[in-house]
Amino acid sequence: MNKLFKVLGYLFAVLFIISAVLQYNDPDSLHWIIIYGIAALVSLLFALNKIGYLVPLVLGVLAFINFVYLYPSDFQGFDLNDGDIETVELGREAFGSLIISITLLVFAFRIKRKLKV
Repeated sequence: MNKLFKVLGYLFAVLFIISAVLQYNDPDSLHWIIIYGIAALVSLLFALNKIGYLVPLVLGVLAFINFVYLYPSDFQGFDLNDGDIETVELGREAFGSLIISITLLVFAFRIKRKLKV
């Protein structure tokens, strides 16, 4: 595996763990701790070259569906001063799902591409 992708796998594993820890004070914390924890585990397994492409592909697509589902129709930004707290929170959660989706889909396509070579 290319060193850059290996480093990205470890980096996103750490970033997703940090994101999971920061969810402790959220009203739906367990939900997001599990989501970020799974993303961290998949990222770590990617970095260790211990996962096939299907798992990150499916989870990436599910995360994108979650992004579409959560994205508020009147997105007002990420700062609490930007608008209604519920809309801001939905926007934050939606974009968290988008980051997970992009990361896992990149990992899936990288694994698939490596399998073809």
